[in-house]
Amino acid sequence: MSKPDRTNKSNVPMSANQNKLAEHIAALQACTLCPSMIGPVITHAVVSSKIYLCGQAPGVYEGDLGRPFAWTAGKTLFKWFSSIGVDEEIFRSHAYIGAVCRCFPGKTSSGGDRVPTLAEVKNCSRWMEAEFKLLQPQLVIPVGRLAIDVFLPKQKLSEVIGKQYHKEAFGTACDIIPLPHPSGASSWFKVEPGITLTKEALVLLSAHPVWNETFKQI
Repeated sequence: MSKPDRTNKSNVPMSANQNKLAEHIAALQACTLCPSMIGPVITHAVVSSKIYLCGQAPGVYEGDLGRPFAWTAGKTLFKWFSSIGVDEEIFRSHAYIGAVCRCFPGKTSSGGDRVPTLAEVKNCSRWMEAEFKLLQPQLVIPVGRLAIDVFLPKQKLSEVIGKQYHKEAFGTACDIIPLPHPSGASSWFKVEPGITLTKEALVLLSAHPVWNETFKQI
């Protein structure tokens, strides 16, 4: 399958910031820092947004489909967002989707997705840092334990989901509203207290000024 075209398809000229973001994405797609990771590098489109969603790492199918959250976890994630009035197409076109790691880590001997090593996370963090410098996001949505740990001290999911934090991340002051990982392999958000806390996190998102500025006038 050919690599998806991440360039701006509209007839509207890209801004200087969008041009820089396009250059960043092109450089990211060419990254080969982690030999144990399985390509292709999965990136988002050129979307200059104040909302930054941070996933963990692509799954086994995202490489063929060419975009983040394109399989089972994405269906659940965008179902959550639809419940607060924002469908998948609107979210993808108005928010930026990054990740802790941008390549598929591969499978473990037991069949689960391999957790990226600390070195792999560190290698890939340079790309997220560059995105924060370019985008200056004001609302960050880390999805899943690996992503949450990038932005917040390690705690149980029950202690962080359903809350909003104001922190500095990669030199940018932002609000952080974490979500659990919507993977089909996870049961946390399907039982209490995960059901209630996930709903509370979505309420916080729907009430956030940046969320409303981004989506409510569409």
